[in-house]
Amino acid sequence: METRLLGRTGIRVSKLCFGTMSFGDIADEASSAAMYQRCREEGINLFDCANAYAAGRSEQILGKLIGPERDRIVLISKVGFPMGTDINGKGLSRRHILAAVEASLDRLATDRIDILFVHTFDSDTPIVETLRVLDLMVRQGKILHIGASNWAAWQVAKALGVSAMLELSAFSCIQPMYSLVKRQAEVELLPLAQAERLGVVTYSPLGGGLLTGKYGVGKRPERGRLVENAMYRARYRETSYFETADGLIQYAETLGVNPVTLAVAWVARHPAVTAPIIGARNVKQLEPSLAAAEFVIEDEMYEHLCSLSPTPPSATDRAEEQIGVVYKGSEEQYK
Repeated sequence: METRLLGRTGIRVSKLCFGTMSFGDIADEASSAAMYQRCREEGINLFDCANAYAAGRSEQILGKLIGPERDRIVLISKVGFPMGTDINGKGLSRRHILAAVEASLDRLATDRIDILFVHTFDSDTPIVETLRVLDLMVRQGKILHIGASNWAAWQVAKALGVSAMLELSAFSCIQPMYSLVKRQAEVELLPLAQAERLGVVTYSPLGGGLLTGKYGVGKRPERGRLVENAMYRARYRETSYFETADGLIQYAETLGVNPVTLAVAWVARHPAVTAPIIGARNVKQLEPSLAAAEFVIEDEMYEHLCSLSPTPPSATDRAEEQIGVVYKGSEEQYK
């Protein structure tokens, strides 16, 4: 599998990242092990987890699987979302991060986490407080690199500025949501990543299952996250998302390719993206996502896929610049 540099870290990672949120939840240990092995067979070396996944069970299962080849695996975990009912068992305070990282290391049965993402923005904790404790853990060798997931571009930029000013370890990666139906990252996050040479490991390339071929306008499966999970129903409630899903299915049929393969390959095609995170409940479901690593999206195909969903507006609202209309002078002549 093709490998890419993860931002400025010097670490080479596979073109696809495998997400282990299903481990210990909808995938038992046997299914988890089978998916892990299949990913390794295809050359995936980047594995994403979080302490909150299956209340820590995902980390435990992943830790057992990577143990025999720990030095060959690039391990991601995260901190910030609630762990249990303790009122202080969440967020990005010094107290919580110190305790949470130690607990993750224990569950993962490892001495270090290659990339630790803060999983959410914590408005109750000053950014400098979070960055100081992350820097401490980097200096201790318990974390090698740090990143931000689900942060806005201004929050990431502020953190980079604070890190530079105080000479603290800085974010080297971001993890935004990104798919054909969720393209907000194109406005500021992905340009920021390119400008600052940040690694980009995106999540939900299939829109929570919306782009798998099972959904469309007036089309719903009997089971699935968008049917059973209130959070996903709210996230993907717009009718236009289902219209995009219909368009993707129709185009995939003309190409003779699985829509899953097409959706994942479209995300991986963006020049700012290091690796999209793929996931599944079993090996059979995983295969079309793995196929995206070898699927080549030509320019014409990419443009057609982009046309299936609205291009997000410019961050400055200067829409004319997006289509090449440029101001030429005081006479307000345009070309």
